Amino acid sequence: MSTSSVLTQELKKNFGFDSFKGNQEAIIKNLLAGNDTFVLMPTGGGKSLCYQLPSLMMEGTAIVISPLIALMKNQVDAMKAFSEEDGVAHFLNSSLSKAAIEDVKNDVISGKTKLLYVAPESLTKEENILFLKKVKISFYAVDEAHCISEWGHDFRPEYRRIRPLINEIGSAPVVALTATATPKVQHDIQKNLGMVNATVFKSSFNRENLYYEVRTKNQHIDKEIIKYIKSQHGKSGIIYCLSRKKVEELAETLCLNGINALPYHAGMESAVRTANQDSFLMEKVDVIVATIAFGMGIDKPDVRFVIHYDIPKSLEGYYQETGRAGRDGGEGQCITFYSNKDLQKLEKFMQGKPISEQEIGKQLLLETAAYAESSVCRRTLLLHYFGEEFTQDNCGSCDNCLNPKKQMEAQDLLCTVLETILSVKEKFKAEHIVDVIVGKETAEVIDYKHQDLEVYGTGESEKPTVWHAVIRQGMLSGYIDKEIENYGLLKVTKSGRAFLEKPTSFKITKDNDFEEEDDDDATIRRSGGGTGAADEVLFSMLKDLRKKMSKRLEVPPFVIFQDPSLEAMATTYPVTMEELQNIPGVGAGKAKRYGEDFLRLIKTHVQENEIERPVDLRVRTVANKSKLKVFIIQAIDRKIALDDIAISKGLEFPELLDEIEAIIYSGTKINIDYFINEVMEEDHISDIYEYFRESQTDEVETALAELGSDYTEEEIRLIRIKFVSEMGN
Repeated sequence: MSTSSVLTQELKKNFGFDSFKGNQEAIIKNLLAGNDTFVLMPTGGGKSLCYQLPSLMMEGTAIVISPLIALMKNQVDAMKAFSEEDGVAHFLNSSLSKAAIEDVKNDVISGKTKLLYVAPESLTKEENILFLKKVKISFYAVDEAHCISEWGHDFRPEYRRIRPLINEIGSAPVVALTATATPKVQHDIQKNLGMVNATVFKSSFNRENLYYEVRTKNQHIDKEIIKYIKSQHGKSGIIYCLSRKKVEELAETLCLNGINALPYHAGMESAVRTANQDSFLMEKVDVIVATIAFGMGIDKPDVRFVIHYDIPKSLEGYYQETGRAGRDGGEGQCITFYSNKDLQKLEKFMQGKPISEQEIGKQLLLETAAYAESSVCRRTLLLHYFGEEFTQDNCGSCDNCLNPKKQMEAQDLLCTVLETILSVKEKFKAEHIVDVIVGKETAEVIDYKHQDLEVYGTGESEKPTVWHAVIRQGMLSGYIDKEIENYGLLKVTKSGRAFLEKPTSFKITKDNDFEEEDDDDATIRRSGGGTGAADEVLFSMLKDLRKKMSKRLEVPPFVIFQDPSLEAMATTYPVTMEELQNIPGVGAGKAKRYGEDFLRLIKTHVQENEIERPVDLRVRTVANKSKLKVFIIQAIDRKIALDDIAISKGLEFPELLDEIEAIIYSGTKINIDYFINEVMEEDHISDIYEYFRESQTDEVETALAELGSDYTEEEIRLIRIKFVSEMGN
């Protein structure tokens, strides 16, 4: 009987499948032949079977090194379900009691156990090393192998100790498996595991059934998510958030709004976390709101949507997390919310880490931002990142392909980019190249005297975003290469040099324009022309009313209501006090003080024009937010220094000012004179106060430009709080 038919027979006997998927059979044959094997297979491709089946067929016990306890438990349970022998698979980790560890060891020594799952931390323990030296090991499987690389999205230093430990315990073939690895990460894994000569099996990264979309993140994000989930009635979904706090808040908000959801993050009690995970797997709840701690190895085939509340830290992380949708080949919607502000927050989190780590983190973030902002087919970008080419013009299942933007001829622009890369000796990143082209005098440009180059400032007529689009799309077309190992330095390829010699048509699509994130209930500031109001006529009338009221009350217009609040009124047409209080930036105090005239105007406008008001989704919010506001108001009443309030709540000082601004712009009067008088000079206080008395806008940038460099942003914000509270509340 041929090896293939033996394998198919074993597959049927042990797992009930009639045939192998993709590269599975070739991988298993290679491992059975005793060869080191590197497996690059996207989520849902069937990686686990590549080591599970050979472990049952080979003499001895296979050691599977795996990073997560939840993942181990999941896989051990699955193996036990397939086998008549209860001890066929075990795990060895910190969650087991001494008696349970003894039972596991007895099963391994007796030869019952074919698969032993071990966490890398457990592998380093002296007693485990001594025990494993006595065991006949068939092979080592390193699962989630990208954890080895600092360039991977889930780097774990203990993974880098695996090879020395294997050498100490006893040599055997190694199979390394991962669902996400760029060429750089792939090389790192092989080098670190001492398997540079391993046979590499690489499956396509293209998940045809997944739909990719990136949406602008604004103050209505919770409402958008609730509407979306309600349109997917009864379907399973995962929402990823970066912070544990946001996970808890959002899960509670979803429940308040009639959605069956549970939170999951590493800070929860182990039993609660496991129970929540099981509730999702057993379909007791539809939605799990989680940090990235959730999902590795979670084999739920019918996840229909994956939502990223925050942009992930790397494209590898994004690919793996979205890959949890549609593992059964059915539909999978991947929706990501993005704003530039998120990037700034993520960069802030990196401060304090070693410089090399910060550089790597920054580079990975830039790749993610480029993906989010680009108007090119998202599938093409993702596959290019993983070293795979996608040749179709339109994938038909991403937002950019379904709503394509007009292309523009960029032959000359590409020539400028290529010339600039060459003129700086191919030793700089994309940001620097763009700075030189648009003529921006950064410290780096001046240090290297790049302001003296011929190309300096030749592209100032185009926005930096256009130049970034040229660079990215030049990379996709093979004219430019990015050296990831050297933190993203740009090089001109052979094709790029040929293009410079003999330019041909080169068309690009301008990038998507993402507005800054608007905080949920903090003050909202929009830049650029146009308004977000659905009814421009009503918006104009509301502004006129505000102007008249401002003259009558002798306060600047922004003290009454800010533009975004008027825009929201001209979009949702509130006609009762309760509805008015739901408008961003309008609290109970402000609604009572100024609201009646505005409501009267909106009512009349709605009746006269026979407008059908939108039955807008009213999001019920969690009380926690108001708890923080109450805490801040009470602390200010007790005259506690603002920086101490910030520290006690784990907030950055500007974040605390955001919260205080939300309080005063919603109509609550507070007095922070005790703090201002302590930290500011008297003449600064009076100058800024007078400025706001005369000004028609409360924009900090405008105030900074008007008042000059002697005044700081924090000073201006503090006095703006004092001014709005005294004049308007």
